[in-house]
Amino acid sequence: MYDFRISAADKPALYRELIEAADALTAGEPDPIANMANVAALLWEALPDLNWAGFYRNVDGELVLGPFQGRPACIRIPFGKGVCGAAAATLEPQCVADVDAFPGHIACDSASRSELVVPIVAEGRLMAVLDLDSPSLGRFDDEDLAGCVELAQRLSARLGDVAIAA
Repeated sequence: MYDFRISAADKPALYRELIEAADALTAGEPDPIANMANVAALLWEALPDLNWAGFYRNVDGELVLGPFQGRPACIRIPFGKGVCGAAAATLEPQCVADVDAFPGHIACDSASRSELVVPIVAEGRLMAVLDLDSPSLGRFDDEDLAGCVELAQRLSARLGDVAIAA
């Protein structure tokens, strides 16, 4: 059983502890879905002020819902549509302070006000995106972005072949 108590005083320390916990959870586990499920649960517990934490997998050039915590979500998102689709199309993280101001935002949960999406790339190929939503405007900052980018880099080696052809 895992019992992580992540309670750092500042964000850089919080993300260091979170990444160490994610490493422990995913070490030696080859199943990418199991790894994403545990990391989604870890993020949900460790990060305050979220209403959704999870993954969308790249399946044949389309984002398909993966493991998550939160309310039911959109199942398929085309590349280039919404915040997740923008991250998938550009392979660049998207940190959006106000999702209502984001062109083409997809409102899977009307309570979401800000969003952070980080592509997970291995060997130049998009495996998945990590998606965090908050009910608060401006919830995510540069420290959240840096922490999630590092987490995504660590996870890229632990997701195996999560991009499954249909």
